Amino acid sequence: MTALWVGVLAGIAMLVLAAWYFFAGRQPGVPASTAGTESVAITAVYVGSQSCAQCHSVESKAWQTSQHAVAMQQATGQTVLGNFNDATYSVQGVQSSFFQRDGKYFIRTDGPDGQLADFEVNYTFGVAPLQQYLVELPGGRLQAVSLTWDARSRAQGGQHWFRQYPDEKIDHTDELHWTRRSQNWNFMCADCHSTQVSKGYDASADSFKTTYAEISVGCEACHGPGSAHVEWAGRKGTEAGKGLTVQLDERRGVTWGRDAGTGQPVRNKPRTTEREIEVCAQCHARRAQIADAYEPGRPFMDHYLPSLLVPGLHHADGQQQDEVFVWGSWLQSRMHAAGVTCSDCHDPHTQALRAPGNTVCAQCHDASKYDASTHHRHQQGAAGAQCANCHMPQNTYMVVDPRRDHSMRVPRPDESVAFGVPNACNACHTERDAKWAAGTVRDWLGRDAAGYQTFTTVFHAAESGEPSALDQLAGVARDAAQPAIVRASALARLAGSGQFTRDFAQSMSGDTNPLVRLATVQLADVMPAETRATVLGPLLGDASRAVRIEAARSLAGGQERLPQELLPRWEVASQEYIATLQYNADRPESRVALGGFRAALGQADAAHAQFIAAIQLDPEFVPAYVNAADVLRAQGRDQESADMLQRGLQRVPASATLHHALGLARIRLQQPELAIGSLRRAVELDPATARYSYVFAVALHSTGQADESIRRLQAAVKRWPYDRDMLMALTSFQLESGKRQDAQATARRLVAAYPADPQVRVLAAQALGEQPP
Repeated sequence: MTALWVGVLAGIAMLVLAAWYFFAGRQPGVPASTAGTESVAITAVYVGSQSCAQCHSVESKAWQTSQHAVAMQQATGQTVLGNFNDATYSVQGVQSSFFQRDGKYFIRTDGPDGQLADFEVNYTFGVAPLQQYLVELPGGRLQAVSLTWDARSRAQGGQHWFRQYPDEKIDHTDELHWTRRSQNWNFMCADCHSTQVSKGYDASADSFKTTYAEISVGCEACHGPGSAHVEWAGRKGTEAGKGLTVQLDERRGVTWGRDAGTGQPVRNKPRTTEREIEVCAQCHARRAQIADAYEPGRPFMDHYLPSLLVPGLHHADGQQQDEVFVWGSWLQSRMHAAGVTCSDCHDPHTQALRAPGNTVCAQCHDASKYDASTHHRHQQGAAGAQCANCHMPQNTYMVVDPRRDHSMRVPRPDESVAFGVPNACNACHTERDAKWAAGTVRDWLGRDAAGYQTFTTVFHAAESGEPSALDQLAGVARDAAQPAIVRASALARLAGSGQFTRDFAQSMSGDTNPLVRLATVQLADVMPAETRATVLGPLLGDASRAVRIEAARSLAGGQERLPQELLPRWEVASQEYIATLQYNADRPESRVALGGFRAALGQADAAHAQFIAAIQLDPEFVPAYVNAADVLRAQGRDQESADMLQRGLQRVPASATLHHALGLARIRLQQPELAIGSLRRAVELDPATARYSYVFAVALHSTGQADESIRRLQAAVKRWPYDRDMLMALTSFQLESGKRQDAQATARRLVAAYPADPQVRVLAAQALGEQPP
């Protein structure tokens, strides 16, 4: 067995999905303390929007016109918008029907077993531009049926049934089927469509008893529990906090003027808090729900973990790609940096814009300068003259729901040419290409456009695997002028490379922003245990629960290297982490994360039990099989490990991950021919994963198929030209095969990509016939 092959086996890590869930620390029904008042803390409970309306009738009437007020409703003749008059809809061989019986609404469609059955509609979900329907299944589960009513007018193309994911083949075994976990209201939807939701999952019974204070998004979803405020009003109190858990007063006394030098809008006083933005972010962010019982005014990241600007969710320039719900876009904007809040543009009660069209922008921006053809270069009144069409391009989600990007960016068709990101110009001028758009802008300005977001080049280089991007990512992370979410996203891209120093990681761990500190934990994950203890030890006492418990997770198994005085903090934070995962025990990824934590602590049996529990929750959850097999491998039970992987393949035969892991298990069992077959199959199923191609090539070489191995690596490095492991292996194999000229050419590429890497320099010297450094 070659040294490279030994290294591959030694480097196998358990496939544990990150579980960003955190314990709320308060059971449902227990009153919360009121924060932000000058008086002694008092308790508050939820009283309902009808109580608020007694004094705040104007705001209540405005709220009643909003989508918040009808986010979820009982299914009645007044709330159901869809055609349930014996309508039918067929998709991919399944004909569904929609009908009424005894005043109730039903959908006949394929159920959990794939057979047609009648399901009563219990609730409506949303009103415009689409309406979904919730059906109750056993175990207290409410499921969002994928068959959806297009609530737009007929003139807009609406008033018909359609299915979410219309282009995908989905049956009852698919995770996207309406009866499966991805469409489960209790976990996926409830927190943002109702007020003060408690998930109420019982792990022993695998059932839910989910409750809420109000079925829709009521007043208290944003203002917090109201009983203390009602009491304050009744006694005509004078305390500044008014009995509320949060003061949404960041716009009070604020005016916007114009800078004398630039003419740009300027806030008369800086905004130094994020209260309003965080209240909106509880739902208008792509985030994991990490606890019940969030109340406005509590720290956002004690209850939610927001996503960063990562591939798949955002383009390299930060534009929205997947459904990201505003917050991540907004934080990277110039408007956020200038102190703008959500309600500067949106009426918080009606949800409507404060003014129509370009007028909302002209609240602050000089209309004579910006709402003019000399600025937008389009005919006045045309689509291209609308501020939002250029600076807030929209993507359509859920088939019919267009949503605007809130990063408020300057259109950059030049970056479309260079990096393949979208641009607003070609969203309208679909008949022309990005080169045309970039040239037109260049003709207008005499140069390429320039915007507030300046990280595209670096993020694109990182996504392309360019080694030079590592130093540039570190530079973005250090740059205090960059938005915090951009700095954290740079760290997330840097994590896993190992190409950074302890001093750099320590400096990031002391950042004032919790997103940056959280991303620093990802950096430290690849550090030696002693170094990790130095970097992450102080974060065990972090103000953000998200940071604390992730630090505890990363330190598991190496906590004994912490200073003695920090061990109690690790114990507390690790218990928080365990409680969090137990709270989310309805999710197989949470069970796998808990198993990974137990395994890191050397508790093999407890770890294995969690992986098996994950399989019981979802027999097709691949990471559970891989991790269960790895625990068995660590105990020297290699045949049982292989059997576990084959058990997984019986459920998910097209899983490249399982075939890859089985190939490695068969190498350990000294079954080279079977191993090669499994590793080959992994590459066939997932040719886009570089690691699978690399390991397969190394396996070929280890079984005497040197020429085929070299051929595979040569093809792979064309696709991944900066992959260090591939280039190292190819150089070594070419040398061993007597192909010195080829080895020298590969070695030069390797040195050019990794000039400071000592292992690279030693191998390159060997290939080039030079004195080793």
